[in-house]
Amino acid sequence: MADKNQYLSVSALSAYLKLKFDADPYLGKVYLTGEISNLGNRRGRHLYFSIKDPEGQAVIKAAMFSYASRLKFNPEEGMKILAIGRVQLYEPNGSYSIILDEMKPDGIGELFLAYEQLKQRLQQEGVFSHPKRRLPNYPKKIAVVTSPTGAVIEDIAKTVARRFPKAQVVLFPAVVQGDQAAPSMIKQLNRIDDLDFDVLIIGRGGGSIEDLWAFNDEALVRRISELSLPVISSVGHETDNTLTDLVADCRAATPTAAAELATPINQQQLKQHINDLQNRLLAATSQTVRQRQIFLDQLVNRPIMRQPDRLYTVYQQQVDGLYERLVRVWAHRLQVDRNQLNNLQQRQAQLGRHLLQPQQEKLAMLATKLNLVSPLTILGRGYAIVQKDDAAIVHSVKDLKVADQVDLRLADGQVRAEITGVENDRSR
Repeated sequence: MADKNQYLSVSALSAYLKLKFDADPYLGKVYLTGEISNLGNRRGRHLYFSIKDPEGQAVIKAAMFSYASRLKFNPEEGMKILAIGRVQLYEPNGSYSIILDEMKPDGIGELFLAYEQLKQRLQQEGVFSHPKRRLPNYPKKIAVVTSPTGAVIEDIAKTVARRFPKAQVVLFPAVVQGDQAAPSMIKQLNRIDDLDFDVLIIGRGGGSIEDLWAFNDEALVRRISELSLPVISSVGHETDNTLTDLVADCRAATPTAAAELATPINQQQLKQHINDLQNRLLAATSQTVRQRQIFLDQLVNRPIMRQPDRLYTVYQQQVDGLYERLVRVWAHRLQVDRNQLNNLQQRQAQLGRHLLQPQQEKLAMLATKLNLVSPLTILGRGYAIVQKDDAAIVHSVKDLKVADQVDLRLADGQVRAEITGVENDRSR
């Protein structure tokens, strides 16, 4: 029986096998083909799945770290792939897997597959089915997003100057190829959307699908769909198709064609169009004048226009009738008011007599009593009022002496007298 020290632990065996795997030059870079299976296991930025033979006879676990930044396409279940990676053993459970550095579809280009996948997803979301914005007939300002060094901007500027020189072409320079192209163009689109432009041209010259790939960027496509002004896409040549072409309002095969779409009529056509409009305006004006003249003649020849007094005769009769009704109504109203006033005056007189008669009788009685004690009444009985020169009334013989001058007031006048003697009434 073998010595106990000859037995290995599971960890030691796994470590030994891992060392062998890591040291084997054939396992450091393995080229593998197969189908994707068990794709549901994704952890954050990392992708975990299996690669199997088409017949399903053999399966190996696979992983790709930070796969989103490495792949242009979206891996799908059952997709046949070509993969490059290293085989390693995972010590804790003794399983081995392939860690992928590269992966691409087998039988179809990676970029083309990514293009088709993104196109299908955006179509399902309705990004390409938004109502197309109408291009202006007479643009004042045309924005162009393209490379500042290529022939695109020159072709656009020359075409616009030839066809519609009044329009202003403004270049917004951007990177149109490489990883920085999409962010560069999005930045310029954000600037343009805040400014006053009538139409936008975005594009570049032709190239391979790799050269034009920035115009398939999802963020760029979505930003174009959100713009408030119409967009003309001019990417590549006639056979090149990008997602920018699908989301734009118009697609032009060349920069010259894009400029022609942005300025739909040239100077000669514009002059002809203005002449046509002028002729149509003159014809329409003449037609309108003739129709108005006919209508005016018909009005003038109407009987009511030849005898205009007939127009207001009926109204005059209505006015007269209304005036008579108004007079009757006011006369009746005035009579009613008068009757009411007379009734009020009579009631007032009756009330006055009812209230004043007792007072008048009382006043007459008081006047009679007052008259009985009136000085004038007393004087009428033969009495007199004696007054000295100082107008003082004499009440007693003691107030007089011989030779005093006094006035005697009688009922019907006044006399002057002199005191010749004074005699007291001793009985009092």
